[in-house]
Amino acid sequence: MPAVTVENPLTLPRVTAPADAVARPVLAVTTAPSGFEGEGFPVRRAFAGINYRHLDPFIMMDQMGEVEYQAGEPKGTPWHPHRGFETVTYIIDGIFDHQDSNGGGGTITNGDTQWMTAGSGLLHIEAPPEHLVLSGGLFHGLQLWVNLPAKDKMMPPRYQDIRGGHVQLLTTPDGGALLRVIAGELDGHAGPGVTHTPITMIHATVAPGAEVTLPWREDFNGLAYVLAGRGSVGRERRPVHLGQTAVFGAGGSLTVRADERQDSHTPDLEVVLLGGRPIREPMAHYGPFVMNTREELQQAFEDFRKGRLGTVPAVHGMTGDGM
Repeated sequence: MPAVTVENPLTLPRVTAPADAVARPVLAVTTAPSGFEGEGFPVRRAFAGINYRHLDPFIMMDQMGEVEYQAGEPKGTPWHPHRGFETVTYIIDGIFDHQDSNGGGGTITNGDTQWMTAGSGLLHIEAPPEHLVLSGGLFHGLQLWVNLPAKDKMMPPRYQDIRGGHVQLLTTPDGGALLRVIAGELDGHAGPGVTHTPITMIHATVAPGAEVTLPWREDFNGLAYVLAGRGSVGRERRPVHLGQTAVFGAGGSLTVRADERQDSHTPDLEVVLLGGRPIREPMAHYGPFVMNTREELQQAFEDFRKGRLGTVPAVHGMTGDGM
């Protein structure tokens, strides 16, 4: 898992929750069902079975892989539309090419993030590059959907290319965890991702036996998804492992701990921590569109059918399909 790392975390700024911060209790732990996306790459549906009131402003999140492709196997998804939200694609291992009908795009690899604000709508494709299709290789990443409030749903589309070397790196007082702040802020340290809906997104690597207690904005919700390894969440040490999501209740801090012994192929606990300010607006979600009303969904489909969300470029830099 070669997402951005450092040799000595103790050289980094250290964060911890105030001693008087109210610890967030663990409300639930759910296990992500497995499925397939696009042309058949494996995913875990991280938020399946979680009530939306605990997720708002997040809509869905898929863990893509971890999978070792043989030659000819890497897959993506075909061109497709989006409107009304933001997609966040975080690549931990592997390579994805991106392109949209608004002119955004690029290539992201280990530790990079592609942040696309669909807004009023566009067409989009993500695909492994041709050389990866030919050779095969390891692929692992996340795709997160972040809702937009009604006032921003029809804003012009925007693309952010966030290189792994630009994320904010932090650690805990004992150096037992490496915290990569991709978006939002943690204890005054801001990540590079610019969001319309206030959120925090962190990829934490927690060494065996180490415990992380972080300050967490009280107006945000709190979620922890395990990418790899095993450990526990909350002061009550509720067990969690690969493919599970913990939902935290109210409070000013959250705690994650790595088990003393990890799986043979996973040296550390790898977890994504998410928090956001709930939008608390009606949501109408169907397929690639996330709006506020059924009528707005119908309009989105009508606009797509009539080509108002853009057109697939006649010449583009990818052969194959994407997400």
